Amino acid sequence: MSLVLTLLYVPADRPDRAAKALASAADVVILDLEDAVAPSAKDAARAGVGSLLTDERAVQVRVNAPGTPWGADDLAMVAGLPPSVGVRVPKVSSPADVAAVRAVAGPRPVHVLLETAAGVEAAYAVASAPGVASIGLGEADLASDLGVSGPDGLAWCRQRLVVAARAAGLPPPAMAVWADLRDDDGLAASCRAGRALGFVGRAAIHPKQLPVIEAGFRPSADEVERAAEVVAAVGAGGVAVLPGGRFVDVAMVAQARRVLALAARTTPLPVDLGVSVESRGEMSD
Repeated sequence: MSLVLTLLYVPADRPDRAAKALASAADVVILDLEDAVAPSAKDAARAGVGSLLTDERAVQVRVNAPGTPWGADDLAMVAGLPPSVGVRVPKVSSPADVAAVRAVAGPRPVHVLLETAAGVEAAYAVASAPGVASIGLGEADLASDLGVSGPDGLAWCRQRLVVAARAAGLPPPAMAVWADLRDDDGLAASCRAGRALGFVGRAAIHPKQLPVIEAGFRPSADEVERAAEVVAAVGAGGVAVLPGGRFVDVAMVAQARRVLALAARTTPLPVDLGVSVESRGEMSD
């Protein structure tokens, strides 16, 4: 599977918007039954999900949290969808929550959102639960639960998520949505900061955010050149000294390959950097 950088939320009760989302450049479209749908429209939204699916698109369905008035019906509906359709579950706080979802929704990818203090505390246990394909933060709910504010209020939780995902052998987590549709510069800067923390990709709430997210995660030309030098110099093992005098060893190769994978995801790699096709696809080693 190619590297996922963009996930686009769309209200499941708006087939017009869903059609545009499915035709967009997003890597994954998330049909939302939860926050984007009013309580009065949830039954109709649930009933229409099946008609929105296409064989060509990677799709997830965000259900209402188990325990809400709509959660059980959402999961029962998802159980009838093709097994390739992922289920995105909010407010997960334990592996038992994941097991309960799978017992109803069947053997499909489960994408978990941690939105409470209890969920963050159980991050590794949840990430390691059978069936979990990714973990993420529901940052608005989490900030409310913790009573934090400001750009650094969730910094520790974000880093905890990255560590838990890596320890459990999952892909790096995607960042939560950026709510201000007018602030592309802020979105781009936030993506760059998230990438430095170990995040890869981001959820969006409008197609106009997709190219900004791609650009925010794109390595610079200098980063790509340095990464290619590391891969070419060290290869399968050993140590090397690059022409500029920098010492590199095999421990640096995995990170270099991640940089090259991000670069290949957005722009073709230069042919003179000595990067094999295989190395472009390396995202986690």
